[in-house]
Amino acid sequence: MIALVDYGAGNLTSVRKALAALGATFMTPSSPRELSDVAGVIVPGVGHFAATSAIDEPWREAIGASARRGTPLFGICVGMQWLFEGSDEAPGVPGLGLMPGRIARLEGDATRRLKIPHVGWNALDFTGAARLLRGLETGAQVYFTHSYAAPVTPECVAATTHANTFAAAVERDNVFGAQFHPEKSGDAGLRILQNFLEMCR
Repeated sequence: MIALVDYGAGNLTSVRKALAALGATFMTPSSPRELSDVAGVIVPGVGHFAATSAIDEPWREAIGASARRGTPLFGICVGMQWLFEGSDEAPGVPGLGLMPGRIARLEGDATRRLKIPHVGWNALDFTGAARLLRGLETGAQVYFTHSYAAPVTPECVAATTHANTFAAAVERDNVFGAQFHPEKSGDAGLRILQNFLEMCR
């Protein structure tokens, strides 16, 4: 069973549709206690980083404890950003801290008509071996919509460039993140979700 965490800012409908299309069994837990025996945890998200403040201490502890037990954890978009230490978008709101580094605002480039927010399809540039991206090749196109992003650190397994280069996917032990929306990224996105589900088995 996959737990899909609902903190009021997630793109749950589209993630549910993608998981259902892959034949996954999933639920939306109403209590942190329900994370004690799940096979995997997904934290989706759209919008402002401040929304993650709704993931209060009992939920933070339960999600962190689940990850420390080895349960695969997957953060999507703002959910990926929340895996880091914090974000300049909401300086007073802490991240989970499972990934080192801080989220910063993207740069635009008026001369190249690169606007913020960054919305659209971009190619992934693989920066290391990644279980999450198994079966895909560098250059795979995925869908982004965001104004803030994570730095390129050793945990970055795929980067992309808007006006500046940022981490598009991260992986550290059993913790994974995608700045893009796999549930809106066609076959490549479904393959990424399938890879995560296989790691949950």
